[in-house]
Amino acid sequence: MTDAQTKSTLSRRTVLKTAALGAIGIDPALRAAVWAQGSDKPEKEEVKIGFIPLTDCASVVMASVLGIDKKYGVKIVPSKEASWAGVRDKLVNGDLDFAHVLYGLVYGVHLGIGGPKKDMAVLMTLNNNGQAITLSKKLADKGAVDGASLTKAMAAEKREYTFAQTFPTGTHAMWLNYWLAANGINPVKDVKSIVVPPPQMVANMRIGNMDGFCVGEPWNQRAIMDGIGITAITTQDIWKDHPEKVLGTTADFAKKYPNTARAVTAAILEAGRWIDTGLQNKNKMAETIAEKSYVNTSVDAINQRILGRYTNGLGKNWDDPNHMKFYNDGAANFPYLSDGMWFLTQHKRWGLLKEHPDYLKVATEINQIEIYKQAATASKTPVPKDTVRTSKLMDGIVWDGKNPKAYADGFKVKA
Repeated sequence: MTDAQTKSTLSRRTVLKTAALGAIGIDPALRAAVWAQGSDKPEKEEVKIGFIPLTDCASVVMASVLGIDKKYGVKIVPSKEASWAGVRDKLVNGDLDFAHVLYGLVYGVHLGIGGPKKDMAVLMTLNNNGQAITLSKKLADKGAVDGASLTKAMAAEKREYTFAQTFPTGTHAMWLNYWLAANGINPVKDVKSIVVPPPQMVANMRIGNMDGFCVGEPWNQRAIMDGIGITAITTQDIWKDHPEKVLGTTADFAKKYPNTARAVTAAILEAGRWIDTGLQNKNKMAETIAEKSYVNTSVDAINQRILGRYTNGLGKNWDDPNHMKFYNDGAANFPYLSDGMWFLTQHKRWGLLKEHPDYLKVATEINQIEIYKQAATASKTPVPKDTVRTSKLMDGIVWDGKNPKAYADGFKVKA
């Protein structure tokens, strides 16, 4: 028998074996092992995943550190990046295979409003919740400690107010805009908006470059610890269980390497479940990602807010059950079409999109629901019945994905 015939025979055997295992209800994890050896073997066995130093990079990092990736036949190489613009460019150019990335960044690139236009893919949501808006201690000392008091302070002292976010089409820009607008402040007309990479937020506030910022943890907690900022609101109080970072790649990569995409997604799903399982795991995660090669901060800047233990920097302490979730029985990870569409509605609201896109079509193109479902099966992750969900945001407005044009046009405060 020739080498080619031998390979063909082995391949047929693997397909039959996989089918047989599925038919008799074998453990999906075992089926994943069969995939790794046969026709569903990852096409690319070592992958580079970009990340920004933020707490919510944790499931990508832990999938690698704990060796969960090997179970699915891949090796994840985390790559620390300096800015979201850098992550975008490296994804588009193929220097990164995947990235821990802002939901809205992926959508912006796909539509050509966030830099170079490139067809993109979202494989899963990495986390819900866990970001915040920080106001400077100087503003707080003048009485601006939340949205209502900020509005009063800005009316009393007329000057240019500067707020920072991390990327124009990204999640933090949209949370900041939504919060300001809900308090009667137009983020396009009434304040100056600047882009600052997450790890540089605290240093920039320290030297007086901004009045406030929206960013992921641990940088809001770090601002409190350093005595330069206070937490005005958490993003889960803007939208409970909101989508945040995603596992992003290009559409070309997902199409060329579907087995790799599934394997990496499954590994990160399992890592997210590990993080969300108990105090010991969360503490180990905090100790790991605090290291210089990842977030590069002290463990105590990370390990409180991931448990929902919050302080606002002004003496108020509370336990928040809606803290950062990496798994939440799979509810945190499903790439809901409505989540992607929401970012498009806000891009239209703030003039980033000049015309209404075909909201559902764009979300269906980007969010790789079939790959996600396969990865969920392999990692024993529950999958919701619907591809859309209903949410009520801080201003009482309900988002359900049913009429995105009317939703986008219906806000009083917009560009």
